[in-house]
Parts: sequence; structure tokens; C-alpha cells
Amino acid sequence: MSEITDFDSLRRAMAENGEQPEGPARNARAEQLLVEAERLGIPLAVIEALGHQLKVYNYSSEKAKMFVPFARLLRMWDERPEDFDEYETHSLHWVFKWMSAGMLDQPHVPLASVEKWLGEMEHRYRLAGHSTRAVRSAEFSVAAHVGDVERAERAFSAWLAADRDTMADCHACELHGQGWWQAERGRDAEALALWAPVLEGEYTCAHEPHTVLASSLVPLLRLGRPEEARAHHLRGFRLVRSMESMRGAYADHVEFCALTGNEARGLELLAERPAYFTDEGHPHSKLEFLSVVVLLMERLSELGLAGQRVPGPAGREWTALELAEHARAEALALAARFDERNGTSYVSDRARARMSRQPLVERLPLGVRAARPASAVAAAAPGAAAPAPAAEAVEPDLAVLLAEAQRLSDTLQPHAVEAWARVARLAEEVEGVELEARHRAEIADHEAIGLGPDGAEAFEHAAELYARAGDPGEALAARARAAYVRALTGEIDEALAAVAEPYDRVLALYAEGDTAVPQAAGVLMGRARILMRRVHEAEGEVVDEAVLAEAEAAVRELLALVEGRAGTDVRLAARVAEGHAMLAELATHSGNPEAGAELFARAAAEFIATGLPWFAVEYEARLAGLAHQLGDMREAERALRAALEHGGPYLEAVGRAQLHLQLAEVVGGRGEAEEAAEHALEAAHWADEAGAGPTLGAWARHQLGGFLVRQGRWAEAAEVLESALAELTAETHGDGAVVQTQWWLGDCLSELGEHRDAAERRLQAAEIARHWPEQHDHATLAHLAAESLGQAGLRTEADQAYARAGELWRGLGNVHGLVRSLRARAWLALRTEDGTDAARDLMTSAVEECADAFDTADDDEARLRLVSELGHTHRQFGDLLARSAAEDADDDSIRATLDEALSQMAEAVAVFVALGEGTVHARTGAELAAGWLETDLGRPAAAAARARAVLRAYADADAAAEGGPDAYSGGDEGGNGADETVRARRAEAEQLLQAAEEQKDR
Repeated sequence: MSEITDFDSLRRAMAENGEQPEGPARNARAEQLLVEAERLGIPLAVIEALGHQLKVYNYSSEKAKMFVPFARLLRMWDERPEDFDEYETHSLHWVFKWMSAGMLDQPHVPLASVEKWLGEMEHRYRLAGHSTRAVRSAEFSVAAHVGDVERAERAFSAWLAADRDTMADCHACELHGQGWWQAERGRDAEALALWAPVLEGEYTCAHEPHTVLASSLVPLLRLGRPEEARAHHLRGFRLVRSMESMRGAYADHVEFCALTGNEARGLELLAERPAYFTDEGHPHSKLEFLSVVVLLMERLSELGLAGQRVPGPAGREWTALELAEHARAEALALAARFDERNGTSYVSDRARARMSRQPLVERLPLGVRAARPASAVAAAAPGAAAPAPAAEAVEPDLAVLLAEAQRLSDTLQPHAVEAWARVARLAEEVEGVELEARHRAEIADHEAIGLGPDGAEAFEHAAELYARAGDPGEALAARARAAYVRALTGEIDEALAAVAEPYDRVLALYAEGDTAVPQAAGVLMGRARILMRRVHEAEGEVVDEAVLAEAEAAVRELLALVEGRAGTDVRLAARVAEGHAMLAELATHSGNPEAGAELFARAAAEFIATGLPWFAVEYEARLAGLAHQLGDMREAERALRAALEHGGPYLEAVGRAQLHLQLAEVVGGRGEAEEAAEHALEAAHWADEAGAGPTLGAWARHQLGGFLVRQGRWAEAAEVLESALAELTAETHGDGAVVQTQWWLGDCLSELGEHRDAAERRLQAAEIARHWPEQHDHATLAHLAAESLGQAGLRTEADQAYARAGELWRGLGNVHGLVRSLRARAWLALRTEDGTDAARDLMTSAVEECADAFDTADDDEARLRLVSELGHTHRQFGDLLARSAAEDADDDSIRATLDEALSQMAEAVAVFVALGEGTVHARTGAELAAGWLETDLGRPAAAAARARAVLRAYADADAAAEGGPDAYSGGDEGGNGADETVRARRAEAEQLLQAAEEQKDR
């Protein structure tokens, strides 16, 4: 911490403090600096220190402290206005607005005092000659706060009608306030239209687009634009996360989570800011925060999670129910204080309305990691569709339930298991009811199906009941199912032994006419499935031909029995389709993927034709994999889309996640990044629903982040990628995925201006890539990390990183990377004390590396690229020398340096001329730079000649392009960018020509 010895050191210290994060530490330092300013005995120093104090208080949770320094400033102004310079005079009047809003947000300040202050503000603005625009804006805020809609509308109109002057809030802040009122009055579309210039980056400031993004969330949801709301949440929360003063905007993001089925993320947000529960410096934002805490906690209670542990005020543990009660009591007490001050019930009414808002979207996937509460998952699980209509208040009829269960099972409809379970429960509850043996067999059979791999004993019991019911064929089929269940647990030999007797017996029964095709088919299918399990167990290995042949024979035996005999029997038709799917698998295992794909397509079509599309999903997914393998991406995409469509509400969450992820990869592979991102988002959501967030979900987030990067949606991508990195591991996902995610995240952070964090991510990725056999990625990441370190102002670290990258580029034989690292180090050296000589040496080395590589290049294309690199190096060398000359004190030295810079520029021009029209923009850029150097050296004729050369270059290109393609489309840039470059270069050439002519005349 620097010592304050004079006014300049005080100003430096205040500037340094202004760059620190918002919060008590920055405020405390501002208070200390005021004491230091008072010791200097300079009135303006005290005025500036008070202004600094005001600013840091305003941008913190201690806004209530603003009033004391402002009162002192106002008194100093009234007593000695001459002590204020122009800037501080402006600042004093500017912060009148902060005082108005600040008083309004403090319920202990009487409303009469607020109104008096508003009048004082208007009086002083009039005296200073300022517009009433800021005054009317402040009046609008007062009226809107107390719920005086008529006055608010009048003030709003007057605000917009008044002239904008230097006292008006910035465009971004004004548009936020205007849009907020439109949304408050239910005019959401108008609000978003007003906010558009802020959202699009046309207007920004310290707190915008932060607050506009937050304020837009609910209006977007109400307008049915959830995708935009999601994007605004991911982008906006990143902006407000570290800003202590933005509790109100933070509350908007918590509210968004509560209204979109993202309760778990809402809890994560609360956990990040425990101080927001208790900070007292800004009561109004505390009220907003506590109101949405109530909303979120009551939403959890509605989901059956009232007893869940949640983050809350420090000092004790909280359940959702307890925190809801606590936050409601505190919020309403605070609202009551405002209403007592205002003489209305408006603030309490708004708080209650906010607490009772209902979800606007059942579930809006965000792409970031957040597990859904368990009860909510159970309620929304796609495969757990509604239990039967028996849950109605009317007493169910056993005969009706039996008929429905039989229908569902006979037609292979979903939920047959649940239907038979309801029959069993009702039969137990009703006295005197004795089910027939056949019905008891069906119940046992479906109970076994529901038990999955644990159902062997239940199938055996069902077999006994079928036998008692006089259906020996179905009894044998149940025993075959029991055997297959054992195969699922790995007991394949035992399963084959167990199915042998039912197989022999059912064939004998069928031959004698004592059982029918469906029962015989049931046994044959069980045996075929067991033999297929033996094939599956060898997956990844070479499958014995005898194993494949035995399985194929069993499948064909089944098909020989049932093909042509299905008729209207859905079960038999399903056997045919499954048999063809088995043949598809066997073809694939036999090295014939084309036949496998054809058979999978046939099986899927047969299931769909039978009215069982949900059974087609597995085979369409397998078909997609084979089509991908065969390079038929169109068929792969069609099959994946069909699988999602046919799975409908019956598709398990993990299956849905896998299909969306595969579809994202296919669609992304043909360049459709926007649609691919939608599928990756769905994949991440369903993976989380399935409890596979750390595995499949992390991979989906990795992919989603990449697709967002491809669209330039940097803030959204950064949130998703950071979330992915929390669960991506080299062991599960591969170190390549970890490196790529870090790499993408570094790109995002760089685009967002977070250069220090970008450097950290790139260095972490480089450290992993350092151990790879191929070092190109390591070199690239080291180079990118150096760029970020330089942009973060860490010059020493950046130079070290560039040097390391240069060594790697040299080792790889990549001269272009080496030369660019040398040039970058030269520019870094120039910014250091006495770094001019080092910068010259580095640029000289870059030129020499280009020349040496040219001598050893073994093809024309490589030589052309090296010549271009040489031209750019000469150009940068010239720029660097010209920049260094401005720092030399001696006139002769300056002239010598400029001459040297001009020489380098001339070399660049010569190189680009030799390369032809493909580098016309690079050539003219160097020519113009050389021309300006000629004017600096007092050579107007030479400067004019260079200006004319630029104009001639574009005239020649225009002539060559007549009747042909765009002359500039194949150069440095294409399209509109090239046209803009041409216009700019011609304009600059005309300016240079005029400057040269004027220099001649002097």
C-alpha cells in the first residue's frame, strides 16, 4: 500500500482503490484515504476523497453511509464553491441523483424529507443551468415506489420529454428504468424493445447490461421466450456474481430459478452469497432478496422438500420450511416499515405478490450442473407415466381393472406391469374375492417382469400357476423367461441348461397340438435371447463362429415358426420384429454392417407398423450407430430423430440423454451449431435427471459449451464450461476432453476481457498437453496463455510464456509460431524500462528466422507463406521502431530511428508487392505507414508518391475486377469487410496526400 505524501500519490491511491472489488475492504480504504487527504491541507484533495468515498459506498452494500460525505460536500460547496474544479462541480450535481434514490431505499428517511430533497435537487439544477430530465426521473422513482401510478406516468412522460444533458443518466441506465416501468405495468414486449440497445451492447456502463439482463428474465418467460431467458440468465448472472452492490439483480436470478424448475441452482446461488441474508446497508434490495428466498423455499415445500437442508443466514442450520417462515417474517416487517413511511400498502402488496408467483415453465434446462430435487425427479420421470385411472375418487371395479390389465398385456402396451399390480392390490383389499389361477399367473408373470434381473423365482412361480390353470405351453414359456433372467446375471451356461427341457417339451406339445404358436414362440424366443446373451458377452472380442451359428439357427427357428402366422396378434408380430433385430446384431458381429443396418431398419419398421413404436427406439439407435460407422450421416440423423420421436414419454431419461447427445454430434458435424447446442442442452438435462450428471452430463456440457463457442455466445459458454469442468475427469472422459474444455473456456474468458483467468485456464490445459507425444497443442496453448498474460498486464510472466512457446514451436519446426512469439516478446520488451534494444534484437531474430526457413523450405507453398510472414515481420518491426522513437529525447536519434523504421516499412512493401494482388491490403497498409513516416521525416514528395501508389493499387484492382468476381474476395479479407477496408485505405491515402501537399507549401 503506497504512502500518501502529496496530492498525486493520493490520486493514485484512490485510483488503485477504485479498481478493487466492491465491499467493506474497499470502503474502509476510502475512509482511510479521506483522513490522509485532510492531512494534506488541500481543499480539493478533501473534496476528491469525499467523492471517492461516495462512489465506493454507492457501489457496495453500505449505501446508507453515502449521506454523511455528501452532506459535507454540499456544505463545502455552499461555503466555498471556488474550491471545486470543473470535474468535482459536475460530480457534486451528479450524485444528487444517488441521494434521491438512496433516501427512497432507506425506510427510516421520512417521505417528506425525500420530497424536500427532490425540490432541493430541482432548485440547484436550475441554478446550474441543467435540464430537468434527471429531476423528473427522480420524481418518477418516488411516485413508482409509493404506488402513485398517476403521478408516476406524468413524471415518466416529463422525463422523456426533457432534454438530455450532462446530468442525465447514461443511455443504458435510462433505458433500464424506462423498460422496468413498462414491465411493471404489464407491457413486457415494450420493455424488451426499450432494452434491446443495452442487450445488444450499443449502450453499456458499470452496471449495464447487468441489471437489464436480470430484469428481462420474468418478462421473457411471460412472453413465452424461455430460450432467450435462459441465455440472459447465464450471461447476466456471470456479470453480477462478483458485484456486492447488485443484490437486487442477484435476487432476479434466484427468482428465475424458482420459476423455471431450477430449484437446485437457486439453492446454489443462495449459498454463494450468505451475507445477502443479513446486510443492512440497503434495505430495499434486502426486501427484494428475502422475497425471492420465500418464493424458492415455498416452491421446495410444494415439491415435498420442506425438510431439506438449505443455505440461510449464518449461525444455524435451516430447512426450507424454517427459512421460508424466517424470510417471510423479515421481508414483511421490512415492507411494513416502507409502507408506514410511504402511507400506502404498495410495497407489502408487491412483496406478497412476488412471494406467491407460480412457475412459468415446468422445467427449463440451463445446461449447467445442478441436480434436481429427488421428489421432483420422481414426479417428472418420463417413463413413470400416470398410473391408471384407478386413482380417481370412484371405487374401482375389479372386473374393469382386470379387463384393462389384460388389454395392456395382450397388446404389449406400457404400464401393463402396473395394471396387474393394481389388480393384485384390489383383490387383496376386497373381502371374499378369489382370483382365477390364470389371473394369478398373469399377476406373478408381470411381477417378475417388473423385478428385472431379480425376477427368476417369480417367473418360476408364474409357471406353476399357468400349469394349474391348464396352460402347459405358457408355463414352459414362463420357465424360459426365468432362464433368460439368469442369463442376464451372467449365468449363461446355467440358463442354457435350464431352457433345454422347456424347449424340447414345447416343441413336442406343439407337434401334438397341445399348445399354440404364441406359447411355443415364447419358449423359442427365450432360448434365442439366451444364445444372443452369449454373443453379447463376447462383445469386443472375436466371437466364435459356432456361437454365432447356434444363435442364428435359434433365431431362424423362431422366425420359421411365427412369420406369416402373426395376423392381428401383436405379440407374434413383435416376435418377428425382434427376430429380425437379432439377425441384425449377428450380421454386425459377423462383419457385415450393411446387412445389419438393413435388418435394424426392417425391425424398427415392423415395430412401428405393429403399433409399438417405443420398441423401435433401441433398434433405430443401433441403426444410427451403424449408419455413422458407414459414413451415412443423413441416415444416422434420420434414425436418431425417429428414435426420439418414437420413444415419446416412455423413453428412459438416460436413453433420451444419449440420443440427444448423438444427435448433437451429428448435427454439429454438418455445421448446425445452434441446433446442435439445443440437443446437447437436452442431453445434459436428461443426464442430470437420470443421475448421470458426473458422467454423461459432464460430457454433454462439454459438447454444449463447444457449440456455444462456435456461435460466439461467450458468456453462456463460459458458465456451461466451468460447470462441466467441475465433473470432467481424465479417467472418465479422457484428458483430451479436459484440455479442450479448458481451451474453450480460455477463449471465452479472453473474449469477455477476463484475461488473468483466461491465462490460468490456458496454462492448466498446457500443463496437461505437456505430457502428450504430439506437442502442437502444448505449443498453441502456451502461446495463447502468453497472449492472455500480456493482456492482463503481467509482462514478465507473458515474456516467459512466449519464450516457452517459441522453444516448442522451434522443436516442432513451426517457423510461423516461432516468429510470432518473437514479435510478441519484442512488443512486450518495448513496454519495459530500457527495453528498446531487447525489442530490436527480438524483431531482428524474427526476420532472420523467416529468412533461414525460406532457404530450407522444400515446396513453393511453404515459401510463399514464409515470404508473407517476413512481410508482416518487417511491417511490425517498422511500427515498433516508430513507436520507440517517440521515447527518445535526442532529435538526431529520433530521425535515425524513424529512418530505420521507414527502411523496414519499405522492405514490407517490397515483399507484399512481390506476393501480388492476394496481399493488396497488407501492402497498402505498409505503404501508408511508410508515407506517414516520410512526412515525419519532412519528405512530402515521397509521402505523396506512396499515397498515390495506394490509390493506384485499388484502381488497378478495380479495373481487373470489371466483369469478374469481387477483386478483393480472395485477398486478406472478403465480402463487406474488404469493401470497408478499401474505403478506409482510400480515405487515408487522400488524407496523406493532402498532408504532403500542405507540407510542400510550408
